[in-house]
Amino acid sequence: MTLPNPRIKFTYVDYVNAPEDKRYELLDGDLVMTPAPGEIHQRVSILLGWRLIQFVTENGLGRVYVAPFDVVLSDTDVVQPDLLFVSNERAHVITPANVQGAPDLVVEILSPSTAERDLTFKRRLYARHGVSEYWIVDTTARSVTVLLLREAGFEVAGEYGAGETLTSPTLRGFTLRIDDLFRE
Repeated sequence: MTLPNPRIKFTYVDYVNAPEDKRYELLDGDLVMTPAPGEIHQRVSILLGWRLIQFVTENGLGRVYVAPFDVVLSDTDVVQPDLLFVSNERAHVITPANVQGAPDLVVEILSPSTAERDLTFKRRLYARHGVSEYWIVDTTARSVTVLLLREAGFEVAGEYGAGETLTSPTLRGFTLRIDDLFRE
């Protein structure tokens, strides 16, 4: 009689002992290597990060981090969102090594290698762990979808494209012209 081989799940301890020369995330116990993002991803990440940091700092709201910075959601789920915001009220989740729990706001910029995961698995993961707001930046469509956590999961709070100005329910007063985000 042959017993089925149970799927091996990695834990946070395995994750921190992974080779440091690669970028990984731990998703439901699977160690997933992610390649370096492309040029437009980097450009949008830097611009959006700069705008978020500027707004959050000027208003004394909390802290903004850029990838790679670990967010430990559970012993088998460690992610590195492209950008994340933790409010002063939730600053207790910030440690010198990582964020231990859900940020208030997470931003994922879609790349060919990660888009499917960002749109499905991570969307469910962030909702399950209590991320209040999730932005999905689509560099191909030149748009940003703002999702807000509700009782049944994330709901679309706004979809922003060319000529429109993004607003955030979590960062009240923050605005961003989509055309400025995707300018060449």
